[in-house]
Amino acid sequence: MDTQIFRITDPAAQPEDVAAAAAILRSGGLLGIPTETVYGLGANGLDAAAVRRIFEAKGRPQDNPLILHIPEAGWLERYCRNIPPAARLLAQAFWPGPLTMILQRRENVPNAVTCGLDTVGVRCPDHPVTLAILRAVDVPVAAPSGNLSGRPSPTCASHMLEDMDGRIDGLVDGGPCGVGVESTIIDLTTPIPRLLRPGGLALEQLREVLGEVAVDKAVTSPLAAGEKPRAPGMKYRHYAPKAPVTVVTGGGLRTARYIRRNLAGRMGVICFDEYADRFPGCVVEAIGSANDRAEQARRVFDALRAFDGTDVEAIFAQCPGDAGLGMAVANRLKKAAGFQVVALGEDGE
Repeated sequence: MDTQIFRITDPAAQPEDVAAAAAILRSGGLLGIPTETVYGLGANGLDAAAVRRIFEAKGRPQDNPLILHIPEAGWLERYCRNIPPAARLLAQAFWPGPLTMILQRRENVPNAVTCGLDTVGVRCPDHPVTLAILRAVDVPVAAPSGNLSGRPSPTCASHMLEDMDGRIDGLVDGGPCGVGVESTIIDLTTPIPRLLRPGGLALEQLREVLGEVAVDKAVTSPLAAGEKPRAPGMKYRHYAPKAPVTVVTGGGLRTARYIRRNLAGRMGVICFDEYADRFPGCVVEAIGSANDRAEQARRVFDALRAFDGTDVEAIFAQCPGDAGLGMAVANRLKKAAGFQVVALGEDGE
């Protein structure tokens, strides 16, 4: 199939393009959509056949649930039941924005979206183009990240087209994504709200609103064999370039020295800006200052994807600590490495 490209910079001034993109979704097609986090691969979330096409296009495992995207919090009642007060508080504080809430589903949400779970993830994205498309199509849009399963998530239209050209009906180019990592996912069906995936909203921000928030073990370690994921990004190796990745945690100077001592062959290095000149002969992708977690989040997927255009045989990655957006960046790097991690101490220890 030919993938139709829409370049929409101002949805109010381009109503025909918005309507044409919405028509693809309404007719059961697949549409690449921009969000503030990453580009998504969207389908009508109430059309089970269309949703199954997402899994086929991505090569996505059949037990990995999807997120419904809605244009406003008022739509929650349409697709969720027993909505707790915490959901209202979070929506008021952070929507539109990079937060997905796991809630009990209504019967009109297809099993194809939830992979048979009795819960569904819902979020309201903070991107004017996609919000206009959601209002125009007037249905929730089921959308995972717009990459082939296991690959780094796309943060610009050209990266999504690399993976999805000819696999989907349309792609909306709405410019680069401002956040760079997927949404934070919080489960509100448990007695204590539980962070299932760190993302573009920090754990500290959730705790400011809710108080106690537990952190699921899948954030820092793989799920056990046979354990079913309750949200996207929990179970499988994700975000990976073709070359194997080893993550090195600890102080910036100590991790840089470790990586340099262990270079062998054609190597790639993901590092903080301060250490980019310490790896001669390597393909180096700097992702921002050691203390700039937001910039690291914006650049980490681009860095992982960049190595696929090189001949590197293996990749080392410096890794931030868990404060702020560092938890999300660390999670993505460790997932890309299949949790192959070398843990060192902090500088000066």
